[in-house]
Amino acid sequence: MEHTYAVIMAGGVGSRFWPTSTSQKPKQFLDILGTGESLLQQTVRRMMRVVPSQNIYIVTHVDYVDQCLEQLPTLDRSQIIAEPARRNTAPCVAYAAFKLKKRDPLANFVITPADHLVTKEDEFVRILGLGLAATKENNVLLTLGMTPHRPETGYGYIQFKNEETDLSPEIKPVKTFTEKPNQELAESFLATGEFLWNAGIFIWNANAILSAYERHMPEVYSAFNAGWDMLNSEREADFIGGMYSQCPNESIDYGILEKAAQVFVLPAEFGWSDLGSWGAVHDQREADPHGNTGVSPNILVYNSQNNILSLPKHVVAVIDGLEDFIIIQSEDRLLICPRNKEQEIKQYVSEVKVRLGDKHV
Repeated sequence: MEHTYAVIMAGGVGSRFWPTSTSQKPKQFLDILGTGESLLQQTVRRMMRVVPSQNIYIVTHVDYVDQCLEQLPTLDRSQIIAEPARRNTAPCVAYAAFKLKKRDPLANFVITPADHLVTKEDEFVRILGLGLAATKENNVLLTLGMTPHRPETGYGYIQFKNEETDLSPEIKPVKTFTEKPNQELAESFLATGEFLWNAGIFIWNANAILSAYERHMPEVYSAFNAGWDMLNSEREADFIGGMYSQCPNESIDYGILEKAAQVFVLPAEFGWSDLGSWGAVHDQREADPHGNTGVSPNILVYNSQNNILSLPKHVVAVIDGLEDFIIIQSEDRLLICPRNKEQEIKQYVSEVKVRLGDKHV
C-alpha cells in the first residue's frame, strides 16, 4: 500500500530474560525460541509481508545500532532511529512519527515491539492490512487487542463497546484501558466478553498521532517540532542528543491513548505472545512427557517435572528431584530459581549489578 510504513521498537534491555539477555545483547537480538532467527529478525521478516523493506524503521538505543545493522543487512543506516536515552514509548513513538511525516506527509504506519511471537502469520498480515486501510482514510488511533484465553494478570486490558463503526465491521470503539488487574478482576473481565489483551501494537497515520501529541503531550510535541528542519539530516543526531533526556519517561498508553478521543481497537487472534518471561517461552516450547522444556541429549533428567531449562550445548547436566524450577546458564552466568519467583528476576539482576558489577548484566 502506498504511504505505508512499519516502526519496530527494539531498544529494551530484556532484564526478565537474564542471564541469557544482557544489556550488551538483549533478548530482541537473541534466538530465544531456537528457530534460527532472532526475535527482531522474525519481526522484520513478518513486517516485510506488509510493507516494503525500505519502509521499515527500527527504533533502538544508540548502543544497539550496530547490532541492528548486523542482523538486518537489507536495511540502510537511515532506517535505524537511534535513541540516546530510554524514555519509554511515548517519546519513541513521537520521534518516529515526526521522522515519517518529514519523509512522507501522508505516512500511515504500524508500530510494534520487536520481541513478540506470532504463530499465525497469514492472519497477522490480514489484520494489519485491514487496520492500515482504516487509518489511511481516517484520523483515528487504532490498537490491536488480543482475544484473551486465560485471566492473565501480567497484561493490560482494553474494554470495547460492541458497536458498529464506519471503519470496519471488525473495529470497535474503545471504552476503557485497564492496567494489569488482580486475579479476581481478570476473571471478571473474561466473563463479560468485552475485554481484550493490550498487545502494544498500534496503527495510525502520522497526522493523527501527532495531533494527539499536540493536544495531550504538548511539551513532547513542541520539543520535537522545534527540530523539524534538522530531522532526516546530518544535524538530527546533535539535536536529538540535546533534547531527548528532557522528554518525560512515559508510555504511549498513559500519555496519549487513555486521554485521546477517536481511539478504536481491532480484536485479533494470530497466535500472539509477548514473550515477556521465561514462563512465556516455556509455554511455546515442546515439553518432554514430564512437562520439562529445553531438555537436550546432554541433560539427564530424573524425577523432575515442569522445569524450564536452557543450558549451553556443550554443558553436561544431571537434574534430579526438581519441580517447577528455572535453570538457565549463559556463558559465565547461571540462574536457578523457582518458577513462581520469575517476577523477581529483575531484582536479582539489580543486585548482581550492585554487588558484582555491570559486566555480568
